[in-house]
Amino acid sequence: MTRKLVLLAAVVVLGVATAGIAIAAGGDDEQPLTGSTLERATAAALAHTGGGTVTETEVGDDGAAYEVEVRLENGRQVEVSLDESFAVIGQERDDDGPNDRDERGDD
Repeated sequence: MTRKLVLLAAVVVLGVATAGIAIAAGGDDEQPLTGSTLERATAAALAHTGGGTVTETEVGDDGAAYEVEVRLENGRQVEVSLDESFAVIGQERDDDGPNDRDERGDD
């Protein structure tokens, strides 16, 4: 009986640890851009926004090949979506700060 209890406790601990790892990863598989892809996406996004500072890049989702987050000179953050040829296909205000952290006053 004691052996079964120890085995059950070990299984529960392992299950909780595995769930904790999955939650910590959050299923968030954002992949930052690198190399010439980073350079081309950055240039396209900054040309579209008229300047600013790139705060984050990633392989796209929501129909975009690439996404570039830009902090504009006025402090606003926008996300520029690009297709495979680095043409802008959309822009939206990004209410999250860099690395998807909520900022003050972005309710």
